[in-house]
Amino acid sequence: MQIGLFIPCLVDQFFPQAGLAVARILKRLGHSVEYPAEQTCCGQPAFNAGVRSEATALAKRFVQVFDRFEAVVAPSGSCVAMVRNFYPELLDIAPDSPFLTRVFEFSEFLVDRLNVTDLGATFNDRVTYHDSCHLLRELRVQEQPRKLLRAVKGMDFVELNDGPTCCGFGGVFSVKFPEVSTVMGEDKVAAIERTGARYVTAGDCGCLMHIGGLLTRRGSKVRTIHLAELLGGAS
Repeated sequence: MQIGLFIPCLVDQFFPQAGLAVARILKRLGHSVEYPAEQTCCGQPAFNAGVRSEATALAKRFVQVFDRFEAVVAPSGSCVAMVRNFYPELLDIAPDSPFLTRVFEFSEFLVDRLNVTDLGATFNDRVTYHDSCHLLRELRVQEQPRKLLRAVKGMDFVELNDGPTCCGFGGVFSVKFPEVSTVMGEDKVAAIERTGARYVTAGDCGCLMHIGGLLTRRGSKVRTIHLAELLGGAS
């Protein structure tokens, strides 16, 4: 399959290793992976800030850049949710249009499109998983990353005991309401530490950036790692 790799802004600027891990995994599975250099933001920050004209322009560009691929894959539930759920409104297209049905979040693509749940990964440590809001609530992706994690050899996977609670990031939300965002993040970090895990993984780098910052501030030994990095053999 010819796959277009979409690398969102946060991944590009702060977590490039997550994008590289996605590319390595997809190539290892035998697919052709291309990173279109002309790609830009999906438009989510502008959309959430109410700047619809800029969001629409970016949405049009996204479709123009990625329309030629059989599938578009991104290591970000947040950005994929923006494309699939809000492009119909911005671009006046059907939610089940051929282009939108070809856009996938990484774990969703592996499990639902490729029927892959075991990548032969090994990770010798205790790990917990954070359900990011966009991935869980807007894409309905919950079990797919867990199927991939349970297949990792040597890993002790433990669930968080606070349920699918938001970490407080939310992009623009954390900028507009930093105090609320911080308190929510502190609750999430406390729940992570209670698991005894040494790593917390997720499918959204925004959540990992927020959680990682709070972990560092409190001197925690827990580290963050994107799902693709963990599955790609990082240890």
